[in-house]
Amino acid sequence: MFEAPVSIPVDSESRLRIGLICPYSLTTPGGVQGQVMGLARSLRKMGHEVRVLGPCDGAPPDTFVTPIGESLPTVANGSIAPLAPDPSAALRTIRVLRDEQFDVLHLHEPLTPGANITALVMRTAPIVATFHAAGESLSYKYLSAPLKGFASAIDHRVAVSKDAVLLAQRYIGGDYQILPNGVELDRFLTNSHTPRPTRSETNSTRQSIFFCGRHEPRKGLEVLLQAHATLPDTVDLLIASEGPETERLKREWAGDSRIIWLGRISDADKAMRLSQADVFCAPSIGGESFGVVLIEAMAAATPIVASALDGYLNVATNEVDALLVEPNNPTDLETALRRILLDQELADRLVVQGQIRANGFSMVQLAQTYVEIYRRVIAESQNRPSRGQRLRKFFTRERPLTH
Repeated sequence: MFEAPVSIPVDSESRLRIGLICPYSLTTPGGVQGQVMGLARSLRKMGHEVRVLGPCDGAPPDTFVTPIGESLPTVANGSIAPLAPDPSAALRTIRVLRDEQFDVLHLHEPLTPGANITALVMRTAPIVATFHAAGESLSYKYLSAPLKGFASAIDHRVAVSKDAVLLAQRYIGGDYQILPNGVELDRFLTNSHTPRPTRSETNSTRQSIFFCGRHEPRKGLEVLLQAHATLPDTVDLLIASEGPETERLKREWAGDSRIIWLGRISDADKAMRLSQADVFCAPSIGGESFGVVLIEAMAAATPIVASALDGYLNVATNEVDALLVEPNNPTDLETALRRILLDQELADRLVVQGQIRANGFSMVQLAQTYVEIYRRVIAESQNRPSRGQRLRKFFTRERPLTH
């Protein structure tokens, strides 16, 4: 059902030098960061030369990452984004772009302050851009005029969902190819092929719900805590990551010994936790453009309860591969969680359909599609007159005589 890790050799003439740019700190967990790193790994397995540029608060997460500086917490799209919009980061970006001489640049959230804007201004190579955000954006709303100017440097625009297209088109216009986010399915292969043991097989009387997301209002962690409070004493809630609400929520729910705060966890630990949980819960109340974490849970053979948001509906179907509930409704959330915890047949059915669904979001397939786009924009750029050629043509063209 899932593809095994692949390594597709390419000859030197077809190998591309690709620069992936992420505006958010690559040492901070996040959806865009995960997509950039996953895409880079898949492209490298295909034999391409890939460098990832982005802020790093500490040691880079991999050898192919080039840090451009530390991040500064910045309010963006209802969240706090770890960006690097300072002049020193811009200078480092310029230096890397000039030194690396990439064949193509791939910008994620291209109009976010920092390295992406610098890359758009410099335009040292043809540019492909992927738009992730959905919903509303104050920067798009109030800065649409200059952002349109920056966006004019983009050769090919991609959006991860129809909702992301709507946001970008509303303020900056343009045409977009929709390519859903991908998941490195091979990271879940071992767990997905191992049947989940039943409670009788493990002689365990306990069950667990797993949550992984930034602890901020839009992720709905407080709603999940309220829903969990009325579940049986044998149901644990494992909470990964952290955020601005972490300390408050820990204080307010300190009396419940069933709640286990894991803090930040690695990607490998997340895959393991997903595979071991009885339910994965994504109770977000808004601001989700795409449900990558739902695909990861499906690939890990874990039943899902999530909010019925447009972004999650891009991935999951209620009563088919997940249970979807009204956002910000602890009662509905508790009911759905209880259904899966008590009904093994329902849980098994959702898992089977979820694994089928996850197979359509292979990062390997996404990387192959992007390579086709890269080659096309490179070819089109080579056939396009340079800025100097366009200027010479403008000033040397025949003009009507005037008297």
